[in-house]
Amino acid sequence: MTSIETTMRSIIQRIATGPELSKDISQHEAYQGMKAILDKQVDPVQAAIFLIALRMKRETDDEMRGVLDAIKESSHIITADVDTVVDLADPYDGYNRTLSPAPFLPVVLACFGFASVTHGVETLGPKYGITHKQILRAAGINVDLNPQQASQQLANPNIGWTYIDQQHYCPALYHLIDFRTLIVKRPCITTAEVLVGPIRGQQNTHFITGYVHKPYPPIYAMLAKHSGFDSALFIRGTEGGLIPSLRQKSQCHHYHQQQDLAVTDIYPEALDIQQHNRAVSFPDDLPKIDNADNIGLEVDSKAAAEAAAEAGLQALQGHKSASYDALVYGASLCLWHLQGFPDLTTAANAVREVLDSQQAYQRLKDSQSS
Repeated sequence: MTSIETTMRSIIQRIATGPELSKDISQHEAYQGMKAILDKQVDPVQAAIFLIALRMKRETDDEMRGVLDAIKESSHIITADVDTVVDLADPYDGYNRTLSPAPFLPVVLACFGFASVTHGVETLGPKYGITHKQILRAAGINVDLNPQQASQQLANPNIGWTYIDQQHYCPALYHLIDFRTLIVKRPCITTAEVLVGPIRGQQNTHFITGYVHKPYPPIYAMLAKHSGFDSALFIRGTEGGLIPSLRQKSQCHHYHQQQDLAVTDIYPEALDIQQHNRAVSFPDDLPKIDNADNIGLEVDSKAAAEAAAEAGLQALQGHKSASYDALVYGASLCLWHLQGFPDLTTAANAVREVLDSQQAYQRLKDSQSS
């Protein structure tokens, strides 16, 4: 029996002994277990037990940090030729109830001088929703850049934003997608993978993501600090995404420079946003699919991605809609957190000017031709 096999056996013996007797493991042991899975040094059955047992007993902070350390060590992390990078992380399993314009937020932020990166995968369970990659591809964007190419696009002053796929920055984790499907439940990988930060700034890197469940902001904040982000913003968004409800009060949590986590209530009406729906609804004419197992989308994913892309492109051209308001809301929160504007109202007015003047749309067109 190899050393890693002995270690994994010891780990499983401790973490998989029931709700009352299971024991926590150290950060280093969690790192060893996750790294062995990424390196394919352990049997898939043991790998599944490791992840499920951690979830069933509830992961400690040390265990989450260890898992993130292993994923980061297996990733190709690059420093771009820019001072500051904004890392925007939407759910990798996408959206299955709404059309999100969040993939276009980096384009808007780039208009204000904030080099912004978004990342993800083609599709992932348990939602199998519409992802950034699908939507941006439908909008004519190259979504298959390697880390060096993505970094160069980020540093291009005429573009200033990019998308990078997990298959290019962390192939070892990307190749676990089928395995993750088989274990059904969300493992701690789902939380940790968005915090890799595949492209960093030379001086500062800021992390922005969404959440649904109230316990997550402190967990995200702990991991963001451990991952080296200089600040972070966690938005209670629709479907766990970057954009809050367009019709009711929400919250965001945030920190700067290792400070304690602060909470701010946010209201769409304060930004002159008046919508009847919480988010951008699916068009009625999207083709339906047979979804007897109730897993994933109930509409054709390609058509849904194209609809989301079209709605986002229209918003970038200043056409007033729910997608327009969602971009205003999401971008304003980001700019406020990045201290580009003193308050959300001022930020919202500036975002509307960028959209109405089609500056963001032209920047996206420049991205298409790069």
